[in-house]
Amino acid sequence: MTQTDIALLLADAADEAEIGMAPVQAVIRGGRRRRARRWALAAVTTLVVAGSTGVLAVTGLPDGGHADRRTDVAVRPVPAEARHVYQPESTDLARGTYQGKEWRVSVDVWGAPRTEAEANRQFDAMAELGVKPADVRRPADLIGKVSYFASRGWGENRPQQVMFDTVEKFEQYSGTDLQAVATRLGYGGESSGRLVIGMVSKSARQVTCHWKDGTTALAEPTEGFSAQDTGSAIRTVDGFKGGNWFVCTAPAGTSYGSAEVTK
Repeated sequence: MTQTDIALLLADAADEAEIGMAPVQAVIRGGRRRRARRWALAAVTTLVVAGSTGVLAVTGLPDGGHADRRTDVAVRPVPAEARHVYQPESTDLARGTYQGKEWRVSVDVWGAPRTEAEANRQFDAMAELGVKPADVRRPADLIGKVSYFASRGWGENRPQQVMFDTVEKFEQYSGTDLQAVATRLGYGGESSGRLVIGMVSKSARQVTCHWKDGTTALAEPTEGFSAQDTGSAIRTVDGFKGGNWFVCTAPAGTSYGSAEVTK
């Protein structure tokens, strides 16, 4: 058969064929399915890479139909040291003098461990500083949780934790919310109830502490320390996202009665 004969036969066949509507919707649906498969494959690739190396990498994502384009995004995990897992963020709240020795109050905030190895190391670091997290029986209980400790010290004695908790998420203080505890300035009974430590909302501008003798002390937002410090202040604590902290101190001869947000 010559090429001319083949061309004639094809022309006859085309004349007899019935041409219908093109399956546009089917073509579109097929294209969508193909795009969905590409996204699914990219997601699987991402999980495999992240699980094996700790580095998130996304490749081969669809880009407007340009199959020859490639997108690489790498997000490196934040190391434990930068998250304050092994060394807490520490903020001084107040300081003063009692019976010739310095008293001080500070808050430490520890970042959440992400693995059992991080939790073990954090648990040991806490023990070295003499603090014990709340409701934690074993290091693995620390995984995914933030711990904070408000401690008071006097002289050369090791600080003692006063208010503390280990939580997955900070409780958010708002409005006139307030939580407080009264403790001692020194280690003698005569200073019992003269030191008040507590938490308030970020919007609180003034806390009034009432003493049993009818007098009061005002704690207001303060930065830094000076010779004029009265020992009463509201301060922002690094790493603590639930609110601010405050301290009030009572004069000799009286002790804590109550506290309230007055501004």
